[in-house]
Amino acid sequence: MGMTSPPLPLASANGIATVAALIGDPARANILSALMGGQALTAGELSWRAGVGAATTSGHLAKMSEAGLLVMERQGRHRYYRLASPDIAQAMESLMAVAAAGPQRHRPPGPKDEALRTARTCYDHLAGRLGTKLADRLNERGLVILGDGGALVTDDGRDFLGGLGLAFPDAGGHRRPLCRVCLDWSERRHHLAGRLGAALLTCSLERGWIIRSPDSRAVTITETGGKEFATIFGITAEHLTAK
Repeated sequence: MGMTSPPLPLASANGIATVAALIGDPARANILSALMGGQALTAGELSWRAGVGAATTSGHLAKMSEAGLLVMERQGRHRYYRLASPDIAQAMESLMAVAAAGPQRHRPPGPKDEALRTARTCYDHLAGRLGTKLADRLNERGLVILGDGGALVTDDGRDFLGGLGLAFPDAGGHRRPLCRVCLDWSERRHHLAGRLGAALLTCSLERGWIIRSPDSRAVTITETGGKEFATIFGITAEHLTAK
């Protein structure tokens, strides 16, 4: 029999306000956004992304680490920071969706904006048009059933995904579900998260279907990836183009 995880404690109003205040600072929001690519970054890299000095960045990192938003890892002389959990990334993605629906600033979109909207990482899973189309295709074929805030992998889905070499053992004592949905800020629809979303991103990277961008969360679909996404999932270049 699998172990059941203890229920999460209820958050107090003060706790919510504390986390909201931390995220509400523009420099800290930039740091959290930079880490949504799923990769750990140094304080120097985060200082550049946040647009503030090293001392200020150090203060921000200390506060967010103390609050449980970030985790620091040492490697040799370097310290690397990453998001403490996928839940932090999901909260940021949801806030981005709310912000995107608000009053728009008068700034013409640039190539980086379009690249992020086409395909990007949301912590450890795919987002943007590629992420939402993957969710749509799996849902249309009855491989994944999407619901309000949740998702279920069907038996046919397990067979299909197993054929791709993706294995999903029972969660056991892990809190993280096999499949869940995450609201995509640019598409205003859901993409897949959870262990399935992470497995699809890992598979896409390992097989060379996508490559990471060195300076953003955007990923580039390779020529091989374009063929594979079309053959396996029915997602063509036209599906990923802005309407």
